[in-house]
Amino acid sequence: MNTIIGLVIIAIGSFGQSSSYVPIKKVKDWSWECFWLTQGIFAWLLFPYLGALLAVPEGHSLFGVIGSAGAPAVLKTVGFGVLWGVGGLTFGLSMRYLGVALGQSLSLGTCSAFGTLIPPLLPSLFPETEKITGVLIIGVSIAIAGIAVIGYAGALRSQNMSEEEKRKAVKDFALKKGLLIALLAGVMSACFNLGLNAGAPIKTLLLSLNASPLYATLPATLLVTFGGFITNAIYCIYQNVKNGTGKQYFSVSGSTLTNNLLFCALAGILWYSQFFGLGMGQSFLKENPVMLAFSWSILMSLNVLFSNVWGIVLKEWKGAGQKTITVLIIGLVILVLSIIFPQLMNN
Repeated sequence: MNTIIGLVIIAIGSFGQSSSYVPIKKVKDWSWECFWLTQGIFAWLLFPYLGALLAVPEGHSLFGVIGSAGAPAVLKTVGFGVLWGVGGLTFGLSMRYLGVALGQSLSLGTCSAFGTLIPPLLPSLFPETEKITGVLIIGVSIAIAGIAVIGYAGALRSQNMSEEEKRKAVKDFALKKGLLIALLAGVMSACFNLGLNAGAPIKTLLLSLNASPLYATLPATLLVTFGGFITNAIYCIYQNVKNGTGKQYFSVSGSTLTNNLLFCALAGILWYSQFFGLGMGQSFLKENPVMLAFSWSILMSLNVLFSNVWGIVLKEWKGAGQKTITVLIIGLVILVLSIIFPQLMNN
């Protein structure tokens, strides 16, 4: 029963993340870099900070607990966050060039594999990680296969659609550029899970202070997102200077500014919900080591699943052809199988 509860919580958070790019369409008179930096303040600073406060036991302070975990753990966690920031940045660009469905599918597939398998393969760096198992490898392989099928569906879509249709579905559609960016995004985005594993001493310390297991991973999440914010802020401010878009933050009218801030906040909290849900869901999987180790891959697979649902809703697959849609559905079914496979093998 606990496993089902954990999976449902992770799924709810995943749906939030997969919906987080929808508010982009409601932001007015701001360039991409203005929107990205503003939503990042909410997604990577404000909401992670508020979430981390939930983990602090009475009589302790958040930064006091983090500091007590030791500088090596803190620096390593933030460092992986800086690297993840490259993934988060290019992840946003992959949406720009490939659309919500295909961009997330390719990026998250790569992220799923690297983020799940690297920690158990490097026990010296991540001593508190569960050992790698055959079930884990097979489960990740099934997930990657499903995502590869979805990627193939994206390639078929590109072949079947005219340039005009591609631009109508995704304004800045660019397949080759988007593919390279999506793969880079996936590799670097895996550093988020590496950062969470590096921050395990913080979680252990919180649990020793009788903190709630539901929120014990959230301070480490804050450190990772803080590192990612640094990377993204540097790039966005550079783009503001280069493109002369910095004035856009202040040139919009009062109602437009309010609109933009509200939708950036909505995008931010929806994005953060995936890791809030992951931390809570993992607390219900602690008695199921295989599912716990596979939880990162489950989150990424669900993100792909829900992002493609949004892709269908937003008509990104319109005009792609029946064969393409059939291949897409097959890929989604394989993803669902990858999610339930570890639990089936564990029974």
